[in-house]
Amino acid sequence: MSQPRARIAILGGGPGGYEAALVAAQLGAQVTVVDSDGLGGACVLTDCVPSKTLIATSGTMSVLDGCGDLGIRLAGDEAAAGRQAGQTARPAQVGVARPGRPGRATVDASRLYARVKTLARAQSADVALRLAAEGVEVVTGRGRLAGPNTVVAGEREISADAVLIATGALPRVLPGAEPDGERILNWRQLYDLAELPPELIVVGSGVTGAEFASAYQALGSQVTLVSSRHRVLPQEDADAAAVVEDVFRRRGMTVLGRSRAGGVKRAGDRVVVTLEDGRTVHGSHCLLTVGMVPATQNLGLEEAGVALDHQGFVEVDRVSRTSARGVYAAGDCTGVMMLASVAAMQGRIAMWHTLGEAVQPIRLGHVAATIFTDPEIATVGVTADAVEAGEPDAMVVKLPLATNARAKMQGFRDGFVKLFARRGTGIVLGGVVVAPRASELILGVSLAVEQSLTVDQMAHTFAVYPSLSGSLTEAARKLMRPSNIN
Repeated sequence: MSQPRARIAILGGGPGGYEAALVAAQLGAQVTVVDSDGLGGACVLTDCVPSKTLIATSGTMSVLDGCGDLGIRLAGDEAAAGRQAGQTARPAQVGVARPGRPGRATVDASRLYARVKTLARAQSADVALRLAAEGVEVVTGRGRLAGPNTVVAGEREISADAVLIATGALPRVLPGAEPDGERILNWRQLYDLAELPPELIVVGSGVTGAEFASAYQALGSQVTLVSSRHRVLPQEDADAAAVVEDVFRRRGMTVLGRSRAGGVKRAGDRVVVTLEDGRTVHGSHCLLTVGMVPATQNLGLEEAGVALDHQGFVEVDRVSRTSARGVYAAGDCTGVMMLASVAAMQGRIAMWHTLGEAVQPIRLGHVAATIFTDPEIATVGVTADAVEAGEPDAMVVKLPLATNARAKMQGFRDGFVKLFARRGTGIVLGGVVVAPRASELILGVSLAVEQSLTVDQMAHTFAVYPSLSGSLTEAARKLMRPSNIN
């Protein structure tokens, strides 16, 4: 006699929810996903996919700005045209808010934002197709717990052997700076604008603020970045943050350090940001990037015995269990690293655990992360701060990107590769890459950390010449133990 199928109910269709659903369905469970915002969740529809699509366009604009250094003259490049003997320079086409700067390309805001939203919808549709192909039932609506083993969505009551909470998080609202969706915005409202902001004030210099500041500066906006801390990206590797901030300033961005915003007000078709020290900053639009709050209210969590921390995040262990038996949680609602990759892994682990599969608890120290500024910052493993504190005892090497042959060919000057290895054994403990496409380059370091490879093994691995990845093997060679150098 066959065993009855396990019943899984999932609240939320973002990466934590839909990846969990796929795993559970493949393991033979009967899976129901309750979702109110669209499959793929905020990650696909309003956050990660849209922002990285926007950043893809901004990256192309940055490449075009560097064409002159590569010997390329584009139509409308007044300076280059003027160098042609016997020719009269044609007027330059000036992009959005680029005073005094020859424009080599302009941005069509309506087409850009339409592309962003089209790609987001397409990715959401792909998620829906994947779930349908695995036989996952999707219920549209807002669900809540009515006990550890029951989910209610509208008039539907769903019984489950296990429930996964994957409801995500929402942009935090700064008192006195409530978004109006027109001039005062959170990042989920940007794509409904009719134009690129000519003068954009970004409040908050964490990952989200830095990414959008970088992107809009490249797209042509005049950007002012308001940071309450002493530097941009205060939680990141100090050397990496210094490179990015230097690039920001060199490209014309105004960076206001140690400047906490006290409020934002409309002034007709302008905005005024008042700082706590009394100074004011004026612009056409203000983007608020001041953190996230968990979407855990009115879900019946506490009534079902699910413990929340003082900020409202769901408390979970390393296999995604909550304090309520049979209830798991994944993604931004847990406050654990708030990355799509982490949310997806939390969801998978929850399903492997509840369905009796072998499971390894999540190892947050092995999570690779990227900040999609220009240049990008990618990190994995131990941090420089930890190494400087002697925890662990590690060797460090840092190579500037400017010495890399491929970087020279492509006109990349800003960035570096940093590698950490345990003293004595040479086991790779982590690294930092600051470079274009650092998000791709970090995989080599991530593999080394995950598999406990040594710098000797990395150094003996062939890298293409010329390539940016060659800097990783070069860094490993510099950390090789003398007796192992051939």
